[in-house]
Amino acid sequence: MVEANAERGGGASTPSFTLPDGATPGVPGAPRPLAIGPTTFEWGRRTYVMGVLNVTPDSFSGDGLLASADPVAAAVLLGSRMVADGADVLDVGGASSRPGHAEIAPDDETARVVPVIRALVDALPDTVVSVDTTSPTVAAAALDAGAHLVNDVWGVADDAGMVRLAAERGVPIVLMHNRGEARYRNLIPEVISDLERAIERAVDAGVPWDHVLVDPGFGFGKTPDHNLALMADLASLRALRRPVLLGTSRKSTLGKLLDLPAGERVEATVATTALGIAAGVDMVRVHDVRENVRAARTADAIERGWRPAGWEVRP
Repeated sequence: MVEANAERGGGASTPSFTLPDGATPGVPGAPRPLAIGPTTFEWGRRTYVMGVLNVTPDSFSGDGLLASADPVAAAVLLGSRMVADGADVLDVGGASSRPGHAEIAPDDETARVVPVIRALVDALPDTVVSVDTTSPTVAAAALDAGAHLVNDVWGVADDAGMVRLAAERGVPIVLMHNRGEARYRNLIPEVISDLERAIERAVDAGVPWDHVLVDPGFGFGKTPDHNLALMADLASLRALRRPVLLGTSRKSTLGKLLDLPAGERVEATVATTALGIAAGVDMVRVHDVRENVRAARTADAIERGWRPAGWEVRP
């Protein structure tokens, strides 16, 4: 039958493109499991939770650990509590990214984060520790201290220093969307396009495809209306075929909506966590771990079929 159809000018006789030599199919499937430090992340099975540890004096959310008499001890105490509450990753940052923040030198940032990372890795060896920085120098020192993941809030920048470091060290990297000005013609396609270019730059630098995570950058280079539009269309990021990290925790857009200070935005953050999970995000970065873990597990049970260990289905 195939031959007869071909003789009559059927599908088999119609010229079509074929893959060039050495080309990949170009149609990636769902993200594959990824080992980050001591943990293997099975994307899509459940949502993972990243707890925020700010080793700064001026965090926008009022949780800067440098206000403590012993920041390292305070970080280990907070990190241990977050892990007990269900955090899968602890994200350590030593330079504030809030609007109007004071810039600090890489050496000063390194001095803040390295002792904390080293102490967390020693105290919590089964927990993934990431470093939140825009400096390859700081990131390198953090990796030397035991960090397992690099979280780059300027992941779409033209400078390839951070992705080259990730490639050299063989560690995964989060590429976050950001802009110096909140200027867009078409927000969602531009965010996706910027992230796609960042992914290509990382892969070209030698970072394995499976080692790249993306973050749409809620609150970075975007107005409050941009942030809400981003949340409404988060599912579009699935087109990138990479695990998605969402960071809405205590952000100013939530404060403007409800006229609340940073410390009273827990419920608003939880709402975005649940909405993000419905849209397909894989990890949420939060300050209030316990509340968001509970929301995530509930949303996972509904959206992804997650069930706790020992769950029994009864007739």
